[in-house]
Amino acid sequence: MTLMELIREYGLEYLGIVHGEWELSGLSMTLWIMVLSLTFGMLLSIPLAICRVSSCPWLRWPVQLYTYVLRGTPLYVQLLLVYTGFFSLGFVRESDLLTEFFRSGFNCVILAFSLNCCAYLTEVLAGSIKAIPAEEIEAAHAYGFSRFTLYTKIILPSALKRSLPYYSNETILILHSTSIAFTATVPELLKVARDVNSETFTPFLSFGLAGVLYALVATLLVLLFRRWEKRYLVFLKPTSR
Repeated sequence: MTLMELIREYGLEYLGIVHGEWELSGLSMTLWIMVLSLTFGMLLSIPLAICRVSSCPWLRWPVQLYTYVLRGTPLYVQLLLVYTGFFSLGFVRESDLLTEFFRSGFNCVILAFSLNCCAYLTEVLAGSIKAIPAEEIEAAHAYGFSRFTLYTKIILPSALKRSLPYYSNETILILHSTSIAFTATVPELLKVARDVNSETFTPFLSFGLAGVLYALVATLLVLLFRRWEKRYLVFLKPTSR
């Protein structure tokens, strides 16, 4: 089987279109996992980053432990713990809600990926908060800003903009990491490639086409983030005299 024959016969399945109908599988599932993981990870990282830079050790230390453990262990191991480990716990089996949740491989993937993504984004955002010049904060205090207003109007907007280059890297990493979601029986892009290979016995073409799709999506994401960086990081460029 040639590459063109493979694309004609299975190309739509790689994108998530099976028998003429759209399904959440292949590339569409990969992108959905990436979007949900980044969204939940981002939302969770904001309060955790604030705790991470807090002067109160009771707020700072638990977040440090969380990020240390999640960044220090492989995402694949974390996925296996969530998908197979949690369901073996007694309190999970005794709860109908938890049992129903952890029976779904998709739920387990989103939970594991979101927690892992949150750990990295927390450290990134905390570092950006620390990098904000003291003059900006002193000026806000001089205007009588409350702590809540200081964070919502000055610190978080500035830190989020400064974090854009790091968010770009994390987005690409999450995109590539979706390839292990098949472990939880989630039909993402690599799972479709494995199924195509089992039918055609053309591993180079089957997995190569998946690799091309990953690369195309990564390229589009890089271009998108570069555009955002040019727009939102203008204030960091040195002014010419």
